[in-house]
Amino acid sequence: MTTTDEDTTPRTLTAPTATAARDFLRAAIERGELVTVFGRCTVEYDGRASSYLGPGDRHVMLKPDGSLLVHTATGQKPVNWQPPGCTHEPSVCDDSLQIRSLRTTPAEELSVTFEAVEQLSAFSLSDESDLDVSGTEADLKQRILDDPSLIEPGFQPLATERETPAGAVDIFGRAADGTTVVVELKRRRVGPDAVGQLARYVDALRRDLHTDATIRGILVAPSVTDRARDLLDENGLEFVALEPE
Repeated sequence: MTTTDEDTTPRTLTAPTATAARDFLRAAIERGELVTVFGRCTVEYDGRASSYLGPGDRHVMLKPDGSLLVHTATGQKPVNWQPPGCTHEPSVCDDSLQIRSLRTTPAEELSVTFEAVEQLSAFSLSDESDLDVSGTEADLKQRILDDPSLIEPGFQPLATERETPAGAVDIFGRAADGTTVVVELKRRRVGPDAVGQLARYVDALRRDLHTDATIRGILVAPSVTDRARDLLDENGLEFVALEPE
């Protein structure tokens, strides 16, 4: 077991026995630490539904807020999890480490049973900062509302999140010549899917307004793929290169 200063953990066990792992976990949970467990385990869930995940090598994280995450070797999301507010109960069952995560409302139980623990670590964390998100689609929208000429001279925004049968249009407006304009915003480089989304909005709005008047569709993003640009041309749609501030 490796120990560093209390404020700069981790404390780590390598290949511990089930009993040693249980005792380590209980102490770490009591101290309000973040704990990670790696090893071969099975996972069972019982609550609003039920599930069983057979033996495999997995990474399990227990957070001080009561949440629990089970990760496999692929994907960014956990294959199973419990939300904040749960109670974690480590125990030894048939010489295996078992972690039961219990939720009362609604009644749910996630049980992770390790036939072998390869590594167990505890971290004392101090993080009082809030996530400062910038460069969002909301930022891009506000930039256009503050200066509509970024779309084109004379463009006039009339509404945001205007509902259509195909979904909500980011910005609904009018060009200098009176033509109706649908603006779809993306904060990153986009491909064909974004073009298809804009085309659906234009078609839906044309049907919704019951008019033969021209409705223009403009995709706003930092950049588009070559295929997306071809699709814009094929569908008579336009592109404006613009980034969130």
